[in-house]
Amino acid sequence: MNKILVTPSSSSYPIYFSQNFDHILEALHHHNLLHRKVCIITDHTVDSYYGNQLMDVLKRSYDDVFKFIFEAGEENKHLNTIQDMYKFFIENHLDRNSLIFALGGGVTGDMAGFAAATYMRGIPFIQVPTTLLAQVDSSVGGKVGVDFLQHKNMIGAFYQPTFVYVNLSTLKTLPQKQLSSGIAEVIKHGLILDDNYFSFVESSTDLVFDLDEAILEKIIQRSCELKASIVSQDEKELGLREILNFGHTLGHAIETLLNFELLHGECVSIGMVGAAYLSYKKNLISWEILKRIEKVLQSYHLPIRINQLESEEIYQQMLLDKKVKNNKIKFVLLSSIGNAVRVGDLNEELIKSSISYLKSDVQ
Repeated sequence: MNKILVTPSSSSYPIYFSQNFDHILEALHHHNLLHRKVCIITDHTVDSYYGNQLMDVLKRSYDDVFKFIFEAGEENKHLNTIQDMYKFFIENHLDRNSLIFALGGGVTGDMAGFAAATYMRGIPFIQVPTTLLAQVDSSVGGKVGVDFLQHKNMIGAFYQPTFVYVNLSTLKTLPQKQLSSGIAEVIKHGLILDDNYFSFVESSTDLVFDLDEAILEKIIQRSCELKASIVSQDEKELGLREILNFGHTLGHAIETLLNFELLHGECVSIGMVGAAYLSYKKNLISWEILKRIEKVLQSYHLPIRINQLESEEIYQQMLLDKKVKNNKIKFVLLSSIGNAVRVGDLNEELIKSSISYLKSDVQ
């Protein structure tokens, strides 16, 4: 297995890359995680493809393997689902020595991680991401949590997995819409950290949609390397890690207001255009770069405009973002492709101009 090491201050851990689940036992043995009860947490959709596959592999080395299945969708990412997980853990006598597997996309990883972080004050968990978005982004970095009262990820913790196990073959069953959603985070990594990587993704559209194994493996590993480098320097988002929020300030507001009608990556795509437009208005990037960014997003079938919402409601929702300080909305902007800057002094008029741009037909 190939692997990348993530080294945050609390504990380091590897990200393993494989084409199946078979090598996960090797990783578990290496981390001394045998001889305990294990629980797979997954949703109904992922379970139908991979739940029994993972369970069968784990049963080769574990006597007690349980599976908790919940209804798929961001609308189920709340405390009631977490409560159901706690009940399931108690009913099956999971203890502090037990082990949780988060099998699925970002919603599963966030919730399973939060349940693991809080059950008996913390038990170990493994991230087994099955979507591109989870493989390149949400499974790495230790952010876990749930939505609360329509506020995205309002309740959560920083809780690192023991390791991340990426089975690249799971992308073969991923709908194209979900693949595009994941590519939004890939594009984000290039825009804020690596211009050569951005150019590579820009030129690989057809190969990505053809599920070319070599291209996807290269993309996933590079995104993980980039995110690991940031998380290792700033585990709890006290400074540098904030650049990973590029596109998310606007994106989260749109995602919430639409009640998750659009996928996370789709909302981030729109949010990145808004942030790029602000970068242009601040004379940080050219109009040509803004248009280049939009063209790449569109080539991956991602939205770049939002007309279903009113400008004022988007702005007011942004003010509820958990990163707002002293009623100031913090933004991550671009100074060039591959370089991001954090700003917190944008006035209301300028921010609203970016929202208006997202509602326009400007080409």
